[in-house]
Amino acid sequence: MADYHEPWEALSPQARDLHRALTSLKEEIEAVDWYNQRVELATDPELKQVLAHNRDEEIEHACMTLEWLRRKMGKWDENLRTYLFNDSPITEAEERDKTAEGEKGTARSLGIGSLKERKDR
Repeated sequence: MADYHEPWEALSPQARDLHRALTSLKEEIEAVDWYNQRVELATDPELKQVLAHNRDEEIEHACMTLEWLRRKMGKWDENLRTYLFNDSPITEAEERDKTAEGEKGTARSLGIGSLKERKDR
């Protein structure tokens, strides 16, 4: 296999699947770029709609693959939770995450209140 940096036979089935997913993710993102450029330059409105639809399908495929990677390769989950779905500056997300962890201290809360015996029972 020409696109492997290590001998194919030496890689575990899990490593091979991760490689497949990462390669697919690269291909999907590349397809998003290609379609997006075509949408930008298309002069026929109907063609522009078709190409935009195709681009958006590639985005869906990339997101599905990214979710698979998040579930199978722990660092994806950790980093996606740090950087996605917040409005703070991207370059400050890691520091914000570390600060939030520090404020929590060593005691972790499930957010369900105290489990100690209440006096009013």
